[in-house]
Order: sequence, then structure tokens, then C-alpha cells
Amino acid sequence: MKMLFAQRASTSLALACSVPFVCMSCGYAGISDGWQDINFNKKMTAYYPEVKNGNIALTGEVDLNTSGGNFILTLAFGENPDEAGLQAKAALLQGFDDILNNYVNEWKLFQSKCYKLGEIRSSELDYYYVSTAVLKTHESKSFQGAMIASLSIPWGETQGDNNIGGYHLVWPRDLVESAGGLLAAGNGEEARRALFYLMCTQDADGHWPQNMWLDGRPYWSGLQMDETAFPILLAAALKRTGELKEIDAWPMVLKAASFLVRNGPVTQQDRWEEEPGYSPFTLAVEVSALLNAADFAEDTKDADVAKFLREMADIWNEGIERWTYIQDTELSRAVGVDGYYVRIAPPDVASANSPARGFVPIKNRPPGTILAPATKIISVDALALVRFGLRSPHDPRIINTLKVIDSVLKTETSTGPVWHRYNHDSYGEHADGSPYDGKGIGRGWPLLVGERAHYELAAGNSSEARRLLKVIEAQMSPGGFIPEQIWDAEDKPRKGLMNGKPSGSAMPLVWAHAEYIKLLRSLQDGKIFDMPIKSAQRHREKNLLSPFSSWRFNNKSRFILEGKILRIEVLTKALVHWSDDDWQNIHDQETLDSRLGVYYADLPTNKLYAGSKVVFTFFWFEVSRWEGTNFEIEIAHK
Repeated sequence: MKMLFAQRASTSLALACSVPFVCMSCGYAGISDGWQDINFNKKMTAYYPEVKNGNIALTGEVDLNTSGGNFILTLAFGENPDEAGLQAKAALLQGFDDILNNYVNEWKLFQSKCYKLGEIRSSELDYYYVSTAVLKTHESKSFQGAMIASLSIPWGETQGDNNIGGYHLVWPRDLVESAGGLLAAGNGEEARRALFYLMCTQDADGHWPQNMWLDGRPYWSGLQMDETAFPILLAAALKRTGELKEIDAWPMVLKAASFLVRNGPVTQQDRWEEEPGYSPFTLAVEVSALLNAADFAEDTKDADVAKFLREMADIWNEGIERWTYIQDTELSRAVGVDGYYVRIAPPDVASANSPARGFVPIKNRPPGTILAPATKIISVDALALVRFGLRSPHDPRIINTLKVIDSVLKTETSTGPVWHRYNHDSYGEHADGSPYDGKGIGRGWPLLVGERAHYELAAGNSSEARRLLKVIEAQMSPGGFIPEQIWDAEDKPRKGLMNGKPSGSAMPLVWAHAEYIKLLRSLQDGKIFDMPIKSAQRHREKNLLSPFSSWRFNNKSRFILEGKILRIEVLTKALVHWSDDDWQNIHDQETLDSRLGVYYADLPTNKLYAGSKVVFTFFWFEVSRWEGTNFEIEIAHK
């Protein structure tokens, strides 16, 4: 039997047909492939038996006269051509109807486990079931629980062999979001498999790679704190819904929480994988993860660890405005608000902020201070503070930020509103519609329409949330796929770009389909399905404030509020040598072991008046030496 074969490394494919091929060829895509031949000559004229090392396209002509117009193609894979060919031939012998029925029955079984969340449509696709199928389709058959970001490659028509990753990788964040979609759909078993996979791929120090191949090998080399926090939230969600079953998630949670404690609150890169600093989105995920980790610690009867985790979560939560809410800028004045949450606050800038005022207004900054990037870049990420239960949707600072978001990032299209990730985003087609090539103009994301809909639901605007659900559906492809981005400029028919419809970005984006499913579930429940309950209860409902303010080497605060206890946090045992009267009286205090990789000392600065200054240094026991540098913190008015 004649077949078409292709091979790369240890993976081979074979394409067989129930009717013999009249002729066959293989060529280099875009140069000598069958489409080029047929497009120019209106028939196959070139017959290349073999080509090597490149983007290969296979072409075969089926004898329609002999077959009467009916034939079956089978595509099979194997470790070598022989195995792939055997599988392809076996599939032909088995019979199409048997394979089709088995395929349909397996999908029916999967969908039968899903809740009835979608609308019944007699003449349209059921977008809910399409979305659950998209999630399931992106799970690996070899590494159960692993879901890649997308089977597509953004602007794939312009990509070569150098982009071997594409979106065919596992991002821990996307995986947790996708597992959350499955959990919202009632598939606890599928979500548990994702947690198993994460438990198996966690690094020894507690974090996960920025993204990875299915077998857990890292691909990119970045580090993102939210991707270490998200798996804790998945374990907590499974526990909250009764789907954790017999899994002992505490060892994984402990390692992840310890990594967060040692390395937070600064994120090495934001969720869009671009810049380091203080991000509202990452802070929201970190704080929620620490609170949920504290519950796991409490379940194991480790009250001390639980207490420390909650105290740290409270400290970071109280610092969010100090680090990321900026006031009195050109943009805030133009929109008519007092301030807004920035996308990313650089670490050195945020540490200089007064906790009483948040970002120090520009006019009060020392000469030469550069704040333009921090003040001018706005993103949708502040909505995470509501989504994760840390701020009320009616908080004036959230409302102010929404006004700025809509002023800067919102675009109306033929299918409804859409929001951009942040201003000056360059990830998208060029103005003329040509594909992204390392530069371009960021477009609107349907995923962010879902995030806005969840905010509206939290704010009590369920009718607006339902309207935005319909917007997402209107922005889908004809097959019900949600794209990463839509084209939000004038139509470019020759480039296949229509206003309000999918761009050339990734499609389907699995995270977006998970968001759509969670929105359906949230609308049915009348509340946000994946909101971490503990963070909502502790910070939004009770508005608990921390008695502490922390200093650490990656967050060298220069101010603490009057009445706060200064908590010094370091990564190894030390003696804190300090004074509150310019060394006239000296105090020595040994650090305590949190058992999470951090040592801490609480200095009784709550008794000092505003304007006082605390000076301190360290003696490191492990290496038996002094730090050699003094650090200073000023007590600020409330």
C-alpha cells in the first residue's frame, strides 16, 4: 500500500488512503510543495519522492473515478515510519464507522460529566460544549493533566523551524486557569489530573518553570511568581469543592508557599512575561495563595506556620496601594480621577513610597527621579484585586482605575467592546494588517472581556456581565473558537482581518475558553466561581489590617507607618543590631526561624513617634561577619 510519510527525530507520521494514490509528491512548503504546483499548473506536475531538513508539505492525488467519490484517509503516528504505517493501515482495516462511533461515544461520555451551563441552541453551535472540548483536546495523551496553551501557532504562516515551541507548551498559570474551567464545568477528575501533573513537575525549590515541554523540561528561562502561586489556588479550589479527594497536596503547597515567602512580593516578570516589579495581578495571586496555604498548614496542625503565612499575606495586602497606586499624574488629571493602579511599579520606586500616601506625587519627588514608565503604563490587571477577593468592586481606587482603563484600553468594535492588555503593547499585527514579527500593535483580547464581565458580576451588574458574555461569543470563529486577540481596526479583507473578528493570533486560546466556562458558571451561581473564599473573607469583608510592616533585601522599605511593628526578614539566621536614637542606645535581637526559609525579627517600633528613624545592620551567624552597611527607616504619619 502506497503511503505518504514524514519523520522528524523520533516522531513519524503516515497518511494512507482506502483508494490508491494516483500520484504523490513531497516538497518544501512555500517553494516546491503541492499547493504551489497545483495553484500554478492547475494539476500536479512535479513528483518529488523525498526532501530533507525543512518545512515539508506532502501531496497526494486520489483517484476519484475509481472510488466513485468516496474514500477514507487515515493519519497515524509512531516512533518510526514502520510503526506509523502499521497504525494507518490498521485503522483502514478497522472500518470508518466503528472508529467514528467509538470516537463520538467517548466524547459523549466526557460531555455527560459536564454540568448543563450552556444555552440550548437548535441551529447554532453550543459554545459551552465547544469550550469544554477545546480544554479536553489540549490535554496530553502521554502526560495526563498537562494542557498546552494552544495547538495553534500565532501568525504561523510566517513562522519557521526556529520557533519550535510556539504555544505548544505548558504554562503553569494557563494550566491552572484551564483546570479551573474544567472544575467549573463539573469535571473534578480532569482538574485533579492537572494538580497531579503540577505536583510532578514542581522544582525542588518550590517554583515551576515559566513554561515547559510536556515532560517538564523548561523552555523559557524566566521566573514568574504568580505561576508558583496559582497551583496553591488550584489545590485550594479542589479542596473547597470537595474534589481534592485523597490527594495530599500539603508537600507541594508547602514548597510553593516557601518559595513565595523567600522571593516575593516582587515579581520577576508580570503575567504577560515582560517586566519585573510590583504587579497588582501578581500581588493578588500571591496574597490569596499565602492565605490558602495557611489553611493547609492549619489542617496539618502546624499553627505557627499558618500564623506566619497569614501575617505575611496581611503585610503584602496592605502594601498593594503603597506599591502600585499612583496619584496626581498627567493621566489621572486628564481622566478626572485622583489616581489609579499602575501596570508595573519598579522595585526601587515602590520601596521609596510612603505608606501613608502611596506613590509620592511627582512634584514631591527628588530631582532626577524617573517615573514615566510607572506613571504612564496602565493595564487591566488591577481587576484581579476584585477577582481574588482583596478589594471591593466599589472601592474608590478600583472605580478610578476602571475609568482610566476604559479611557486608555477600551475599544468598541462591530461585535462589542474589547480591552487591550496595556497601552503601548506591541504584540499584534501592524497597522497595515501584516503579521506580528517582533513588533506590531497589541489588539483587544476576548479573555479580558471575560475578566471584565466577572468584575461586573462582582459589582452586582449581572445584566452587563451577560451582555459581555454575548460579546465573547460574537468574537468567536465560525467554529466556536475564542482567539487570543481580535482585529479592532478597520477591515482588511485582503488579509482576512475583519473588525471585531479573530486576528492572526493564537486560536483557540485555551485560557480564554476556560474563562468563558467560568463566566457561565459564575452567572449561574450569581457569584464569582473561582474567587478564593479566604482572601475575600479576610480582606474584603473584615478589612483586616496588619500590625506589621516589613523590610527585606528585595523590598527595602524606607518608611513605615506610625504604630507599626517593623518586621525584618532575611534568608539566613542573623543578629539585628539596631537603634532608634542614632546609636545612643543599641539593641540586639536574634531572628526567629519561620520554617519557611525566612528568618525574622520584630522590632518594637510601634512605640515610636512619626519622624523617628530606625537604623540597623546585621551580624550573619553562618559566616560570622557583619553586614558592613547601615539601613534606615523613617516612621511616617498615619
